[in-house]
Amino acid sequence: MSPVAIIILIIVIVVVLAAIALGVQMSRRRKLQKTFGPEYDRVVADTGSRADAEKELRERERRHAELELKPLSAESQARYSAAWEEVQIEFVDNPERAVTRADDLVTRLIAERGYPTGDYDDQLANLSVEHARTLGHYRDAHEISLRNQRGEASTEDLRQALVHYRALFADLLGTEPVRTDTTADTDRVDADRVDADRAEADRVDADRAEADRVDADRAEADRVDADRAEADRVEADRVGAHRVDNDDVDGTGAGAARTDGSAPRAADRRATDITDTDTDAPSR
Repeated sequence: MSPVAIIILIIVIVVVLAAIALGVQMSRRRKLQKTFGPEYDRVVADTGSRADAEKELRERERRHAELELKPLSAESQARYSAAWEEVQIEFVDNPERAVTRADDLVTRLIAERGYPTGDYDDQLANLSVEHARTLGHYRDAHEISLRNQRGEASTEDLRQALVHYRALFADLLGTEPVRTDTTADTDRVDADRVDADRAEADRVDADRAEADRVDADRAEADRVDADRAEADRVEADRVGAHRVDNDDVDGTGAGAARTDGSAPRAADRRATDITDTDTDAPSR
């Protein structure tokens, strides 16, 4: 065989081997993408390298294979479904505690399925092999649960947390809980809370209107009292003026000898002159 033929053969072999290696690599990649779903892209973004991400995911598969996982019995499924039902009912009156119970319930279910529950990150890694498509829900629910512990979660946040927990719960349970329409339940809870808030606002408005009416009545009563006092004062002034006029007419003011030292009025002087005239008349 000529040297040229040998070189060509070597090149063909190298190309074939490269194609095979590439095919194997792509097959493994597609398998990882199918197994981990959105978790594949998340790990690639976190590591910044597709090769490192795939190495990490294959390591997860290796550790997952060492776990002794077991399915739930029908009795266990029924027990967990009933427990989830209680969580949803409790959300109506105490959403904060309901979310805490949901987190505990999911953790117990994870443990009963055979997954370690010690370290949270390890827990996510182990769950990602078979439950990658609901793992995002678990992350979101866990984050809201932590905010709930700090008192920073709103009612809407808690409602979303319950929805997220239910997604992983149903995935681990192998069936939907007894009442699957969690969104409808929590929407009804929100509607009940809105109605209660509206009723409370109406009551406050009614109390405020009643207080305003009482204030208006009190102001009107004060105005009537002021008008009555003014009328009494005017009447007193009129009576006083009338009494003075009567005193002037009947002369009661003349016989008082003017204790204040003032001179007699003209009417008093005329009365004195008439008296003097009557006294002098017989002497003529």
